[in-house]
Amino acid sequence: MTDTEHRKIVIVGSGPAGYTAAIYAARAELNPTVVAGLQFGGQLMLTTDVENYPGFPEGISGPEMMELFQKQAERFGSEVLLEDATEVRLGERPFFVKTASKSFTADAVVLATGASAKWLGLPSEERLTNKGVSACATCDGALYRGKPMAVVGGGDTAMEEALFLTRFATQVTVIHRRDELRASKIMQERALAHEKIDFAWSSQVEEVIGDEFVTGVRISDRKTGEKQELPVEALFIAIGHEPNTQLFRGQIDLDDTGYIQVHDGTRTSLEGVFACGDAMDPTYRQAVTAAGSGCMAAIDAERWLAEEGLA
Repeated sequence: MTDTEHRKIVIVGSGPAGYTAAIYAARAELNPTVVAGLQFGGQLMLTTDVENYPGFPEGISGPEMMELFQKQAERFGSEVLLEDATEVRLGERPFFVKTASKSFTADAVVLATGASAKWLGLPSEERLTNKGVSACATCDGALYRGKPMAVVGGGDTAMEEALFLTRFATQVTVIHRRDELRASKIMQERALAHEKIDFAWSSQVEEVIGDEFVTGVRISDRKTGEKQELPVEALFIAIGHEPNTQLFRGQIDLDDTGYIQVHDGTRTSLEGVFACGDAMDPTYRQAVTAAGSGCMAAIDAERWLAEEGLA
């Protein structure tokens, strides 16, 4: 282990939020270090085509976009470390961030660790991810225009996804493990009343069918065991997200599901600690909103450092 190095600002996490925070912090001459993680780039690294980010009229792959973000951050002087943070101590100042090979103290910290979609855990689901299987209808729904689709889940997110997909799909089948929805009453009413949405109640996905792309989904009735195949060409998993905030639990205020709570922009419950991206956003979860909040976090951190006489 090398000696602990001091930084004005350390950004934990990458993706659109972390890299945008780095770009703004670097341009403010704060010389940020980005602990980007081994799986740097966030959920976009699992996205084949990004077609809704402004400035890319022909679309761009998620990994390519994240490579551009990283290059831009580095161009302005950001240090990008492709290692996971193994320890973050926020109860002392300066703050402390440790990886496998390095440790840092920091006057300010930006938390941009994102959130991970929950998956069913099927080998066929993993094999066909980005080939008809997705966890983001807003991101990928338009790619399957004119096709029958299915959504797994029974909460508000699943109903929102299903309703959104009716713009593109010929039919949307909601596959739900129970015989009633968990979604709010208004979301249930909208989904149940929509002519393009039908329901496979008390059902679970056994297998996603397809060689190169999704051609169907095999489901089973959890009460009778009866199996059937749904001829769909896209499957959207909407069973929730898990914010990647385990390192911070007990140190800053989180909501009941683990998202970082912020106020006055991106300020957390601790002075000098800021949060951006999907780690603090259970609502939008888009690359462009993550990037926007990364900009906000860097500006908030810069102003706070100046107020404290640390910039």
